[in-house]
Amino acid sequence: MNEMFCYQCQETMRNRGCNTPKGICGKTADVANLQDLLIYLLKGISFWGTRGRGMGVQDDETDLFVAQALFATITNANFDAERFVELIKKAVELRDNLRTLAQNRCNELHNSNCFGSGTDWAGWHPDNYEIETLLAKAHTIGIMDDLTLDEDVRSLRELIIYGLKGMAAYTDHAYLVGGRDASILAFMQEALEATTNNKLGVDELLAMVQKTGEFGVKSMALLDQSNTSRYGNPEPTQVNIGVVPGPGILVSGHDLVDLEELLQQTEGTGINIYTHGEMLPTNAYPGLKKYKHLVGNYGGSWWMQDKEFASFNGPILMTTNCIVPIRENYSYKNRIFTTGMTGYPDVPHIADRVSGGHKDFSEIIALAKTLPEPEELESGTIPIGFAHHTVLSVADQVIDAVKAGAISRFVVMAGCDGRQKTRQYYTDVAETLPEDTIILTAGCAKYRYNKLGLGEIGGFPRVLDAGQCNDSYSLVLIAMALAEAFECGINDLPLSYDIAWYEQKAVIVLLGLLSLGVKKIRLGPTLPAFLSPNVVKVLVEAYDLKPIDTVETDVASMMSGA
Repeated sequence: MNEMFCYQCQETMRNRGCNTPKGICGKTADVANLQDLLIYLLKGISFWGTRGRGMGVQDDETDLFVAQALFATITNANFDAERFVELIKKAVELRDNLRTLAQNRCNELHNSNCFGSGTDWAGWHPDNYEIETLLAKAHTIGIMDDLTLDEDVRSLRELIIYGLKGMAAYTDHAYLVGGRDASILAFMQEALEATTNNKLGVDELLAMVQKTGEFGVKSMALLDQSNTSRYGNPEPTQVNIGVVPGPGILVSGHDLVDLEELLQQTEGTGINIYTHGEMLPTNAYPGLKKYKHLVGNYGGSWWMQDKEFASFNGPILMTTNCIVPIRENYSYKNRIFTTGMTGYPDVPHIADRVSGGHKDFSEIIALAKTLPEPEELESGTIPIGFAHHTVLSVADQVIDAVKAGAISRFVVMAGCDGRQKTRQYYTDVAETLPEDTIILTAGCAKYRYNKLGLGEIGGFPRVLDAGQCNDSYSLVLIAMALAEAFECGINDLPLSYDIAWYEQKAVIVLLGLLSLGVKKIRLGPTLPAFLSPNVVKVLVEAYDLKPIDTVETDVASMMSGA
C-alpha cells in the first residue's frame, strides 16, 4: 500500500519502472496512485463521452477537463495529493452528469440499449473522498494490476495514454491563449476509450498510435496558430542571459498568458521579469518583448533549478510542469508559487482566472519588492526566434546555401533535457558535428548546446532555436518546405533527427513525427521503459527508429544519411 508503479518518464528506475515509495521524479506513492485513479475516471468520462457524442450529447466543460486533468499527471507538474483529490471529485461529478445526459438522450431516442450503468470506471463511486478511501481503490486499478494482460497490448495502451498527456498539455495551452478545436478534445476521449477495449489487439492499437500522432500534430498546429495570432510571429532576438539592477520575478514553465498578465501587472513598478527554462522563447514574441521590463533569461534547464532559484533571490512563478521537489532547507521555499495545473504541497497557488478576467499576481509582486536583486550566473546573449515564419521567410537563402555546399546537413536536436550524465552525449554531438551543419532545436534539450558559441553559416546561427517543445511543429514545417523546394520526400532531405526525451510532451512530438512518416529518428538517452520488446521491434521495422549509440558512430552515420 505504500508503493507505486510508474514508468512514464525517461529517468524511471533502472529503466524498468519506479515500484517504490517515491519516484525518481520525487512524487510520492500517494500522488502516483491518485494520478492512476484520476486516469481511470477519465476513462469513465470517455465511456459516456464517446457514446453521448454519437447522440448529440456533449459538454464543453467536461471535454476541456479531460485535457486539463491529463495535463496534471505529466511528470513534474503536480506533486500535491490534495489537488488530485479535488480533481478526482470533479471527475466523478462531471462523469455522472455526462452519464445522465447520455442516458436521458438515449431514452428520448427510444433506444433499447441505453448502456446501463456502464463499466466500473464509468460508474464507480467512493464512499467518501478521504485519501485513504481513494488510495484503496487506486491500488486495484494500477498499470500492472491485470497481470494477464498481453504485455504488447499494455505497452501500446500506455504509449497512447502518454501521447495523450502531451497532447493535452499543448491543447490546454492553446485554449488558454484563445484557440479552439473540439475535434482534438473529442479524440482524447476516443483514444482513452480505446485503451479499455479488450477487443482491440496490437494491430488496432498501432493504428490508434498513428492517429494519436496525427492529432498530436494538430494540437501543436493549434497552439502555434493561437500563440502567433495573439503575440505575433517570433522574430530573431538576442536574449540577455545576465542580470540588470533591481528586484526581479522569475517565470518558469510554458504558459505565455501567465507571463503576459504578470508583465501587465508589473509594468511601471520597477520590478524586472526574467524567464527560465522553457519560457526562454517568449522573449522572441513581439507581443511580449514589447514590455521593456522583460529583461532576459536567467539560468538554464529545469533540473538545475535548485541552484538557480537559490541565487535568483526573488520570487519564482511556476506556470506549468518542470517543477522539482522543494526540500525544507531550500532557500527559495518561501518565495516559490505555482499556478495552473502545477502544484506542490505547502506552496502558495495562484488561483485560475475567472472567465474574462485575469490572475491576481499581487502577492508575488508585493514579495518581489522586499527581496534582493538576482545574483549574476553568466553574461552575454544567446540567439532565439528561429521558428518556421522566420526561417521560411529566408528559405531561398537557406536553399542556396545547401546547393552551394555551405550547409551540408541539418540535424534536428529537439526534445527534453534531464539530470542523467549520459545526456552529455547531446553536448558532445553538437560539438562534434562538422562546422557546415545546422542544428534545428526546440524544447529544453537546447540547454545542452545553445550557449556553446558554435558560430554561424552565412549569417545564420548554427543553432536555430525554434522555441518550446511544442514548437517542434515549426521544425516539421521547415522540413516540409525544404522537401517541396528540393522536390523530394521528407526522408530524402539532408536532414537527421537526434531527439532527447524525458516526459510525455516529448512522447507526442515523437508520435507526431512518426505519423508524418519521418524515419531514422535517433531517440535517447534510453528507449522508453513502457515499450515492450515486440513494440520496439515494430517501431524499428516500420520507422527505422534507433537508439542512440556513441557520439562518433552517430555523427558519422548522420552525416552519411544513415
